[in-house]
Amino acid sequence: MSTDRLPAPGPALPRLRDAFLAAGFTPDGLLELLGAPAYAALARGETVPALRATRGDGPLETLVRLFLLQRPVPYGRARAALPVDDALADGWLLRDEDGAGPDGVRATVDVRPYGGPEGRNWWIVSDLGCAVGGAGGIRTAKDTGTVAATDAVDRSRLVLGVGGASTTLAGITVRTPVARALDLGSGSGIQALHAARHADHVTATDVNPRALRFTRLTLALSGAPEPELREGSLFEPVEGEAPYDLIVSNPPFVISPRAADGARLTYRDGGMGGDDLCRTLVENAADHLADGGYCQLLANWEHADGRDWRERLASWVPRGCDAWIVQREVQDVAQYAELWLRDGGDHLGDPAVYAAKYDAWLDEFEARGTTAVGFGWITLRKSGAERPSVTVEEWPHPVEQPLGETVRAHFERRDFLRAMDDAALLATRFRLVDEVVQEQIGKPGADDPEYVVLRQNRGMRRATRVDTVGAGFAGVCDGSLPAGRIVDAIAQLLGENPVELRDRTPESIRLLVEQGFLLPLRDM
Repeated sequence: MSTDRLPAPGPALPRLRDAFLAAGFTPDGLLELLGAPAYAALARGETVPALRATRGDGPLETLVRLFLLQRPVPYGRARAALPVDDALADGWLLRDEDGAGPDGVRATVDVRPYGGPEGRNWWIVSDLGCAVGGAGGIRTAKDTGTVAATDAVDRSRLVLGVGGASTTLAGITVRTPVARALDLGSGSGIQALHAARHADHVTATDVNPRALRFTRLTLALSGAPEPELREGSLFEPVEGEAPYDLIVSNPPFVISPRAADGARLTYRDGGMGGDDLCRTLVENAADHLADGGYCQLLANWEHADGRDWRERLASWVPRGCDAWIVQREVQDVAQYAELWLRDGGDHLGDPAVYAAKYDAWLDEFEARGTTAVGFGWITLRKSGAERPSVTVEEWPHPVEQPLGETVRAHFERRDFLRAMDDAALLATRFRLVDEVVQEQIGKPGADDPEYVVLRQNRGMRRATRVDTVGAGFAGVCDGSLPAGRIVDAIAQLLGENPVELRDRTPESIRLLVEQGFLLPLRDM
């Protein structure tokens, strides 16, 4: 029986959603049922603790076993949890005479509860065994006696559910109301689902037609408006159309050896050499962005011998766009190859085949002169500025999600600084943002600290070292006085020349504004 026969978002779907809510098949309900350790294990793709926690016969246990653990259950038990005949008719369930007796049923897809904004309950639909993690998860499903996606679906066309990358992108996306949004490479539809909350029109594209069907299911089950679905690669499906205010993409960014299409996993392998797919996406984004629009994506990029990775990524940024590129992690080529070989389940097969594939990855990196691979976020904003602001930085430290408002504020500050010469800056009033604390570092008993650190407790959680003038300036910025007046007062207090202090302080003010410690007040 083919698991490629995906459910249809038919008229019974609202009753299925109502049954999920009534049973508590939600993130909060799962946490309460499973407990924190089993819930966390499930997020890692480990099912044994969740199986132990769902040995009861209540509706929630039944739904978890069906849609998250891919276990068949008796028809009568399923009927007590959901409109089972509707679910069978629409293809969410199939008869399974082997797994749970002559009247057993099993799920055809994974359904994972997902917490949306403002406490909303959503559900992400994906291939069996792919609710969390990579294609390797389907091996676990098969080994435990369930019907896995590989039994009927070409592995290269698998569609994953919720993962760390998709939730990261959802968290950094700017959520201002927009007219048109594009989810490029929609997969199971999580980005399109988020965009539907603040965009009048959402277009979702994917080179994999099965992914578009899953996107439709995810949004329908979650009660969101149906997006416009387009099949094709990168920007091809929307060429020549009206520009978008928001473009989001979690593309197939993995830097993998070139292989025949049948050996590729579409959700991760873009088919281009090295990081060309990410570069191409960035370079062409401006042609599809409305003025002031954002393009936000996750990406991998190569670190090559003899060239600074920052300069290389800055060269991708198209004309007329500001950019903020953040490298969150770097792996050497061996670590990187092992990560994605495990993601595809290759480590579970023939050791000789695994070794040959490992060799192929290392051969590819050696031929390209690649020494390491970076992972991070790229945000473009179509500003039209003659002097665009391009920030490329490494920030491996913890941050506080969601960061969408932090991203928006970053570009607003760049606009402000670009328009201000030093005289205008000193005429501006500033306020120290609320979450900043000051730390004084020095030897115990010393009269004065060796240095002072300003630290953010929200957003990017930056820390910056300041001198006595910088600490004093930031400490009295409450919006009541222009910066120049504060500098003059500090000069008098410290016995310094006020003209000289005015000359050198704007550079420090710019840094504090740039990093989000000081908020300029523009309603003067």
